[in-house]
Amino acid sequence: MEQQVPARCPCAAKTASFQDAVRMLNTLQTNASYLEQVKRQRGDPQSQLEAMELYLARSGLQVEDLDRLNIIHVTGTKGKGSTCAFTEHILRNYGLKTGFFSSPHLVQVRERIRINGQPISPELFSKHFWHLYHRLEETKDSSSVPMPAYFRFLTLMAFHVFLQEKVDLAVIEVGIGGAYDCTNIIRKPVVCGVSSLGIDHTSLLGDTMEKIAWQKGGIFKRGIPAFTVLQPEGPLAVLRDRAQQISCPLYLCPPLEALEEGGPPLALGLEGEHQRSNATLALQLANCWLQRHHNQTIQELKAFRPSDLWQLPLAPVFQPTSRMRHGLRDTKWPGRTQVLQHGPLTWYLDGAHTSSSVQACVRWFRQALQRQERRSDGPEVRVLLFNSTGDRDPAALLKLLQPCQFDYAVFCPNLTEVSSTGNADQQNFTVTLDQVLLRCFQHQQHWSCLDKEQDSPDLWSPSNPEPGGPASLLLASHPPRSCNASSLVFTCISHALQWISQGRDPIFQPSTPSRNLLTHPVASSGASVLREAAAIHVLVTGSLHLVGGVLKLLEPSLSQ
Repeated sequence: MEQQVPARCPCAAKTASFQDAVRMLNTLQTNASYLEQVKRQRGDPQSQLEAMELYLARSGLQVEDLDRLNIIHVTGTKGKGSTCAFTEHILRNYGLKTGFFSSPHLVQVRERIRINGQPISPELFSKHFWHLYHRLEETKDSSSVPMPAYFRFLTLMAFHVFLQEKVDLAVIEVGIGGAYDCTNIIRKPVVCGVSSLGIDHTSLLGDTMEKIAWQKGGIFKRGIPAFTVLQPEGPLAVLRDRAQQISCPLYLCPPLEALEEGGPPLALGLEGEHQRSNATLALQLANCWLQRHHNQTIQELKAFRPSDLWQLPLAPVFQPTSRMRHGLRDTKWPGRTQVLQHGPLTWYLDGAHTSSSVQACVRWFRQALQRQERRSDGPEVRVLLFNSTGDRDPAALLKLLQPCQFDYAVFCPNLTEVSSTGNADQQNFTVTLDQVLLRCFQHQQHWSCLDKEQDSPDLWSPSNPEPGGPASLLLASHPPRSCNASSLVFTCISHALQWISQGRDPIFQPSTPSRNLLTHPVASSGASVLREAAAIHVLVTGSLHLVGGVLKLLEPSLSQ
């Protein structure tokens, strides 16, 4: 009798092809030796841009081809992704076909390349990946590196996708910096933007805000309008000088309040007071693009005049259109001031990873806690889930988080599972498990040292807050407690979430729960507290990659 061979599911074949593409892409991940090379070449950005142009030519495109994408190019330290998301959604509301290139991804790498706000499909990703990969293989020679590194490859791929999909415009978020970033082969964007500046990536960009501002201003182009938000005096002066040197018209965005005059307040789809700065930059970028490329004219409410701040002209003050209002209101950008309500657990997700962005995150978190109704049926527990990577200062970030008075601080690497071989999107070949676990124990040590400062004044509160008033953002019944006695390190995100949720999250129910999570005394006693709590508030922050791993487990639909 002939044996029946089961037919292979087409969906499984497509998934396998996509996972194969991602695994091959992961072999291009930047390693430590390449990072050292980049640092040595900081004084010669032209060589890096020339290398990127060579890859572009080998892929079948010329720099001039990118002009057809009608690009909005955005850099900044904080909020550049949110600014891009606002801008893209506003322009999509005008019926335009949009492309959007961003980084990093949270759950799946295809999130980095979006058409009309949606990540490209696994099929489209696989098609363009293999086409580009084989083209670069065919054109390699002994004088050049055969394959670009991970981010460069994805940047090239995004350009190909957007051109072949015939988008009306592309919103391109800079990876790191600006001047040396591989996206800066763009010659003729329609408009450029610089979001809030801060200290980050110091080993690549410099250790002062002025040095970082110089890098960010590297995306300015002669005759191409650029917009920025209010910055500290020093960095803003650097941006102004960079713009003047190359004859780039740079404008300072007025506060969002100025654009709300004479109309209802603007509702934002992203929570947090800091998003208002991102929204005002997005409105100017979208308005400028519409005026320059879509013949749209919006009546200005006030005359164009130089600002008093360092001789920068003020951007137009105008009444946002209904399409702009709806674009701001409907913007979604996962992992940034995001709240998930799962039964008794409320997850607060924010990928803040610089001092200023963590300050904004703390303000948002404490205000969100204040809006929550107090439970009368039992105690409420607050948990911090934290990780920090790269050259950032985790001690400084943790100190900023201390006034939230967490009951437990949990630290883990940015690994969804102990072994990530089953999901290529979560693989990271640039570090070892030993390295990332050692870093987590260092975070725990920093947290324990804060125990000595528990009696210090709360830097976040005014000197004499009124009881129960708006300034009293700390919840009651949370006496100071020892950080050392309430911190834990887990080897992966899944184990951390299992301990925090104690089986009470209706969505996160691992099929094979770990049995070794209660061996530590703090883990054992804390588990009882978490099981009996009426509500558990969990802030996940410090790293977008950590937030992405948490989202993968809490929102399984994002992996489909």
